[in-house]
Amino acid sequence: MIHSHRFFLLAILFLFASCKQENHQAAARPARSYPVVAVTSKTVVSYDNYPATIQGKINNDVRAKIQGYVQKVHVDEGQVVQKGQLLFSLETATLNQSAAAGQSAVQAADANIAAAQSAVEIARVEVDKLRPLVEKDIISPIQLRTAEANLQQAQSQLTQAKAVRQQAQANYQSVQANINYSRIIAPISGTVGNLPFKEGSLVGPSDPMPLTTISDTRELYAYFSMNESQYLDFLEQTEGKTLTEKIRHFPKVELVMANSQLYPPKGIIETVTGQIDPQTGTIQFRVLFPNTDGLLSNGNTGTIRIPKTYENALVVPESATIDQQGQVTVFKIVQDTVYTTVIQIEDRVNNLAIVTQGLKAGDRVVAQGTGSLQNKTLIKPDLVNLDSLVQSIKPVF
Repeated sequence: MIHSHRFFLLAILFLFASCKQENHQAAARPARSYPVVAVTSKTVVSYDNYPATIQGKINNDVRAKIQGYVQKVHVDEGQVVQKGQLLFSLETATLNQSAAAGQSAVQAADANIAAAQSAVEIARVEVDKLRPLVEKDIISPIQLRTAEANLQQAQSQLTQAKAVRQQAQANYQSVQANINYSRIIAPISGTVGNLPFKEGSLVGPSDPMPLTTISDTRELYAYFSMNESQYLDFLEQTEGKTLTEKIRHFPKVELVMANSQLYPPKGIIETVTGQIDPQTGTIQFRVLFPNTDGLLSNGNTGTIRIPKTYENALVVPESATIDQQGQVTVFKIVQDTVYTTVIQIEDRVNNLAIVTQGLKAGDRVVAQGTGSLQNKTLIKPDLVNLDSLVQSIKPVF
């Protein structure tokens, strides 16, 4: 029994000595080094992105004004044309025949007018000759009245001949206009779009599809939409009392093209539709972009970037933040010990988190490697430059 007590006491002494040795070793283990940054105040520019469709400033559908077969297509898709340039020729054989007949009718009417004018002159001479004879009682007044009736009849026939000539001329001009319409010309200067109708196609004014579209792309419109909430934020955050004033004070916007490259010139918001679309719940904006180099064309797509500037914002690296259960925290350093600190973030921009609550300028936070830390852990701070750290972080695709 005495031996058992001795063994138990020895075991306790051995366990106590082991724990003491482990604690000594742990205390002697050096604190791990972590990159640390100071909370900084700086101006940060963020962007709100909106899908956009691009159209030429002027787009004209080219349509046939008369029905006919396409005899020749004089241009090609993508070709730059000038206003008045010939685009299509329609077959005019029947029209030419009608024009020839119309011209003949006009000539015949001219001949009838000439004959009627001669008859009027002859009748007038007869009246002028008989009037003094009647006044001198040399002849009977009946002869004068007969001559005057003949003059009136001749004048009526002349009026009728002129009316016939006017109708013939109108018919001829109508046919001639249709012949002119068979030569389809560019309504504006610009770039030719698709050419769905080839030579031999029957076309007409009732066709749902135009012969082509001419787009003036020296300047372009980009159209994008905001939902109601975004639009109200736009009105609230933009300087000016009226919508016109707000648009005038709004900064220039950028266009990201379909290949993710930034379109060099910036654009100006020109107008906003006056009401929310009840079908989509959105309101449309129109942005004007110059296109002097012809880089964009009608039908392109892209993304409008609207700048949002945060003046003197408190920022930390996004890599310093921890998102867990709807809460954002960082490890703030106090005398080389980290403490879990809850913060409020307004936005995340270019690997930076914009902080509105929980930190102040000059506070130090662990910038990277927070996954291995716990609250109240002793560390060895390695102070690094915020900008250098953020620029070294590569985007993940």
